Amino acid sequence: MALENKFGITDSVELAKTEEKVSKKRAIELFESGYLNSLEAGTFKTLAEIHKYLFEQIYDFAGKVRTVNIAKGNFRFAPVMYLQAALEGVEKMPQSTFDEIIEKYVEMNIAHPFREGNGRSTRIWLDLILKKELGVVIDWSLVDKDDYLMAMERSPIKDVEIKHTLKQALTDKIDDREVYMKGIDHSYYYEGYTIYKTKEL
Repeated sequence: MALENKFGITDSVELAKTEEKVSKKRAIELFESGYLNSLEAGTFKTLAEIHKYLFEQIYDFAGKVRTVNIAKGNFRFAPVMYLQAALEGVEKMPQSTFDEIIEKYVEMNIAHPFREGNGRSTRIWLDLILKKELGVVIDWSLVDKDDYLMAMERSPIKDVEIKHTLKQALTDKIDDREVYMKGIDHSYYYEGYTIYKTKEL
């Protein structure tokens, strides 16, 4: 079953392809318009703005906190009843060092505030924090997809792996569109057809 969407698409594979095309176009616009740089790094409001910008042409829930419980593989994300408190907690976390920023990223991933599109939005959000705080971003083309997904899956218990994986891929090419776009590249988020599929509970 495909998520309810503005295109009326009922096939999940077709929806994934449409979503990829539309969200990539919007991601480029977000970058080139300069709007992304005007947002405050590290807040949930900024993450919601990014999500809304990427997905508002596809989903009514774009930029809105989810109202259903979801899981991926065997991992359950923050329950709806605790989600608002979790988001407030994440927002208060420090972000002045690389380790602090990745810890904040891991916690936001555990919160997983949206029905769909969390990974793409949160990677852009992460890069914005790194860019504004440390003058670097992640070149996602240097991050092995399987290593990344496994490290993220283990990160709620142990974040050493994800820190190591992402630290190796840091670059000072903060204004390079190609580097920016790697974070939402097809190969990174075509997770809907693996064990990482997000499902409602």
